[in-house]
Parts: sequence; C-alpha cells; structure tokens
Amino acid sequence: MQKNPKPSLAFVVATKDRPADLARMLESLTQQTRPPCEIVIVDASETPVGELACGFRELNVKYLRASHPSASAQRNTGIRAVDSGIDLVGFLDDDVVLAPDAFEVMSDFWAAGGDDLAGAGLNQMNPPRTGFASWKRSRATAWLGLYAPEPGRVAPSGWQTITATVNSNTRVDWLPTTAALWRREVFEEHAFDEYFDRYSYLEDVDFSYAISRRRRLAVVAGARYWHYPASGGRVSNYEFGRVEVRNRLYFVRKHRLSVPRCYAGLGIRLVMTLATAARRADRGAFARAWGNLAGLVGWWRSGGAPPWPSAAVGHESSRAARRASRDAESGITA
Repeated sequence: MQKNPKPSLAFVVATKDRPADLARMLESLTQQTRPPCEIVIVDASETPVGELACGFRELNVKYLRASHPSASAQRNTGIRAVDSGIDLVGFLDDDVVLAPDAFEVMSDFWAAGGDDLAGAGLNQMNPPRTGFASWKRSRATAWLGLYAPEPGRVAPSGWQTITATVNSNTRVDWLPTTAALWRREVFEEHAFDEYFDRYSYLEDVDFSYAISRRRRLAVVAGARYWHYPASGGRVSNYEFGRVEVRNRLYFVRKHRLSVPRCYAGLGIRLVMTLATAARRADRGAFARAWGNLAGLVGWWRSGGAPPWPSAAVGHESSRAARRASRDAESGITA
C-alpha cells in the first residue's frame, strides 16, 4: 500500500482539578519525537490552570475555560477550537503519559491506514485489573451476548471490553478518549452526546461505536501510553453507581442493542459489586451498589425516557448536534 504524507496532529484535553497530572502529561508531550501541531486544553477546574498549561512553551497550547464541568461538552468545545488546517484531531486524558515515539508511530500508521480508517487508539501498557475476568471471557457470557472475549468489542448487551493491551494492530468497535486520534472529517457528522454530562461515563463508547458501524477503528500496538487514574475530579461511588446504570441503559436504547441483555448485565454487575463489598468490607463498593439501585429506580420511574434534547446542549449552531438531537428523539443511531 502506498503511503500518504504524514498527517498533521492536534489534541484536545478536557481537564478538571488535576494540575499535577496535567503537567506530567504535557511534559511527556514535550519529549515526543514528532510533536503535535496544537494542544487545546479545555479547563473546568475550580482553580484555573491556564498559567501552568501555557508555561509549556515548547508546545503550541490553546487554553479555554469551560462554562461547566462535562467531559463531553469540553471535548466538543475543544474540537471547534482546533485549527482548520489540522488533518487528525485526537483526545488525551490529563492523567496519561506517552512513550516518546507514540505520535511518530501513530503518524506512520495513519499514513498507510487507508481511507476507510476513521479513528485509531494508542495502546495502553498498564490496563486496569478487572474483577471476575475469567467469567467475563467465558464461552457462556459470549453465547448469551453479555460480554465479548476479544478486546475492544461491544456485546449485544451494550457492555464493552477494554481495548488494552494488544500485541498487534487490532480492529475494534470502540475507542476510549484516553488516547486516540480521529480523522478530521468525522466531526462534520458526529459530536459527543452531551446527555453524558459532568463525569460523562460511556461518552467515548457512545461516540466511537456509532462510527465503527460504518468505518474502521483500530488500536495501534506500537503507539504506547500509560494511564495513571487520578483521584481528583471524580464523582462519589454512589453517584458513579447511579450514572453507571443510567448511561448504560441510555446507550443501549440509543443504539438499538438488547435491553433485556443489558438488564441481565446490570444485575450481574450489581451482584459482583455486592460480593466485592462483602468480601472486603468495602464501603465504597456498597455505595456503588446503592447507586446502581437508585439508578434503576430512577430509570423505571422515568419510563426509560431520559431528556433526549440535552444531547445538543451547547451545540445549537452545530450541524452534528442538530443531527444528534433529531436522531435521539426518534431513536436513530447517531
């Protein structure tokens, strides 16, 4: 396959109350053998980090303040601020560290990637440990459509498998916003759904899964990074449990996946959380389980009808947002 010229790269970073992590991430960008053309930082911190961000003079940093904390809204704001001449627009979490050659490897991959490639993720070298891993990879869960054994897949239940770590370039159904690059033209038709507000759990699955139904997504094995999840800027265990249920059901309904299988998955997730809480006397796990129950009750009380129009908050002038709102109201996949 003939290679195209190496594309220009820009990254959007949504951040909130993590100045030390942000500084570490930006420092790793200064070590890149192929630096990005632009870094857009959208900050929702209580104490602004503009002075810190713009202090990295080796990088072309564009700093913006967010009107309210929402990873989805912050990324949409950042996308609109990227220079119009950029070929590939990516996302980085503020608590990642990249290998010095990560962007060089990604550039080479994209130069030979083909026109059907819409997005590519970097390869996480320190994936989180997952509970009940052998059960999740069992033939029974795959046969029931609850969970897929392969990395980066979305099962009929709406539950996804993590994308890391891969030993070779791997096609996937979704990409995390932790570290990924997208073809610029993708954002002419797609935006992050701002129903996934504030903590925005599953916003990356929702965004990327819709695109994967039409075009190719991949994880690039040689483009290495490490994720060190920060404690700051997160919600309580109870709130996470509540959002975990609400956002999962929203995602499943929006993309016309299996609601019964999703409920089965949520039930199993609740039992697993309670088992962890009992075994370790973990108050956080108990709070998460209580949040799960509250999320289920809230969903049932609403009749499974979340506030669909909020998918376009902050995007009234965006064609992608108008389409997201219209599709959501009619139940069409974005």
